[in-house]
Amino acid sequence: MKRHDDYAWDKKYEASEEQKKRRAARNRDRREAIRRGLVRKGDSKDVHHTDHDSLTGIRIISAARNRSIK
Repeated sequence: MKRHDDYAWDKKYEASEEQKKRRAARNRDRREAIRRGLVRKGDSKDVHHTDHDSLTGIRIISAARNRSIK
Protein backbone atom coordinates (compact mmCIF):
# COMPACT_ATOMS: atom_id res chain seq x y z
CA MET A 1 0.00 0.00 0.00
CA LYS A 2 1.36 3.40 -0.95
CA ARG A 3 1.73 5.90 1.84
CA HIS A 4 0.75 9.47 1.11
CA ASP A 5 3.33 11.19 3.24
CA ASP A 6 5.52 12.54 0.44
CA TYR A 7 3.49 15.66 -0.28
CA ALA A 8 6.38 17.41 -2.02
CA TRP A 9 6.46 14.67 -4.66
CA ASP A 10 2.68 14.81 -5.10
CA LYS A 11 2.74 18.58 -5.47
CA LYS A 12 5.53 18.41 -8.04
CA TYR A 13 3.77 15.65 -9.99
CA GLU A 14 0.41 17.42 -10.06
CA ALA A 15 2.09 20.64 -11.22
CA SER A 16 3.78 18.89 -14.17
CA GLU A 17 2.64 19.87 -17.67
CA GLU A 18 1.64 16.30 -18.51
CA GLN A 19 -0.62 16.00 -15.46
CA LYS A 20 -2.13 19.45 -16.07
CA LYS A 21 -3.13 18.36 -19.58
CA ARG A 22 -4.65 15.12 -18.31
CA ARG A 23 -6.62 16.96 -15.61
CA ALA A 24 -7.83 19.54 -18.15
CA ALA A 25 -9.04 16.73 -20.44
CA ARG A 26 -10.94 15.06 -17.56
CA ASN A 27 -12.55 18.38 -16.64
CA ARG A 28 -13.45 19.02 -20.29
CA ASP A 29 -15.13 15.60 -20.51
CA ARG A 30 -17.10 16.28 -17.32
CA ARG A 31 -18.29 19.67 -18.62
CA GLU A 32 -19.37 18.08 -21.91
CA ALA A 33 -21.36 15.42 -20.03
CA ILE A 34 -23.05 18.18 -18.03
CA ARG A 35 -23.96 20.03 -21.24
CA ARG A 36 -25.46 16.86 -22.70
CA GLY A 37 -27.50 16.32 -19.54
CA LEU A 38 -25.81 13.03 -18.67
CA VAL A 39 -24.66 14.17 -15.21
CA ARG A 40 -25.46 16.95 -12.78
CA LYS A 41 -23.67 18.43 -9.84
CA GLY A 42 -24.31 16.32 -6.74
CA ASP A 43 -25.89 13.34 -8.55
CA SER A 44 -23.28 10.81 -7.29
CA LYS A 45 -22.17 10.01 -10.83
CA ASP A 46 -18.64 9.96 -12.23
CA VAL A 47 -17.40 10.22 -15.78
CA HIS A 48 -15.46 6.97 -16.17
CA HIS A 49 -12.66 7.14 -18.73
CA THR A 50 -12.26 3.79 -20.47
CA ASP A 51 -9.71 5.17 -22.95
CA HIS A 52 -7.49 7.88 -21.49
CA ASP A 53 -6.56 9.39 -24.86
CA SER A 54 -10.00 9.69 -26.41
CA LEU A 55 -13.04 11.83 -25.74
CA THR A 56 -15.26 8.99 -26.96
CA GLY A 57 -13.95 6.55 -24.35
CA ILE A 58 -16.13 7.71 -21.46
CA ARG A 59 -19.19 6.34 -19.69
CA ILE A 60 -21.30 7.54 -16.82
CA ILE A 61 -21.28 5.25 -13.78
CA SER A 62 -21.95 5.65 -10.08
CA ALA A 63 -19.18 7.28 -8.07
CA ALA A 64 -19.00 4.29 -5.72
CA ARG A 65 -18.45 1.86 -8.58
CA ASN A 66 -15.91 4.06 -10.35
CA ARG A 67 -13.84 4.54 -7.21
CA SER A 68 -13.86 0.83 -6.37
CA ILE A 69 -12.26 -0.19 -9.67
CA LYS A 70 -8.69 -1.31 -9.08
